[in-house]
Amino acid sequence: MKSKRNIIWIIIILIIGVYLFPSLKNRLAFAGGKPAVNERAPEFSLADLSGKNIHLSDFRGKVVLVNFWASWCPPCKMEIPGFQKIYETYKDKGFTVIGIATDDVSPSFIKDTGMAYPVALADDKVIRDYGNISGIPASFLVGRDGRLIKKVMGMYFEGALKSDVENALKSGK
Repeated sequence: MKSKRNIIWIIIILIIGVYLFPSLKNRLAFAGGKPAVNERAPEFSLADLSGKNIHLSDFRGKVVLVNFWASWCPPCKMEIPGFQKIYETYKDKGFTVIGIATDDVSPSFIKDTGMAYPVALADDKVIRDYGNISGIPASFLVGRDGRLIKKVMGMYFEGALKSDVENALKSGK
């Protein structure tokens, strides 16, 4: 009987936590939302800062990190040097990064941060297609076959990304 009460209290605390801490709710929704791992990553056509369209399908056959970020977001800015390092290391081996900015980022910001990988501007459709992105950073690692390998809500640390990219490149998927 006592264990049943403990379970009830845990459920009540989780419910209250979800309403008091929206980020917890977002993380829970993201963890179970679409697109799911092993599903085909949603196609997109987004303008880069020069107005040229970037399509996910342009990178078919490569392992692609799709990263949602904003210039005002400290964790997003902290990820950029690691993403750039992994991009430089593996770009000739079949890997790329596509940064999808959720704010109006300036070309000078891109230059100042040293981002050499493609950067596009988010629209409502891509936000919706990738699970109604409501918290950033949010990253999706896509295999050579266009299927989602991994989703990361929050920072995608350099060591984890490096390991995931190496495994994806080896697997050929």
